[in-house]
Amino acid sequence: MSKGFDVNLEGIDINPDQVQQLLKKYKNIKKYQKSSIFTVKTMDGTEDYVSKMIKEGEEYNALD
Repeated sequence: MSKGFDVNLEGIDINPDQVQQLLKKYKNIKKYQKSSIFTVKTMDGTEDYVSKMIKEGEEYNALD
């Protein structure tokens, strides 16, 4: 079994457990984005979980 993402934690001030939790959340979101449920919700306009994160990221980048 693979270890997953190879993440070098040197120079990062985050707890390794928090990094693993974040990677797990990322994997679950990517799995959701590949699902047919996400596609259907996107087509009918009721998908809000990923779209909120994308909008938040765009606003954050606009502030820089």
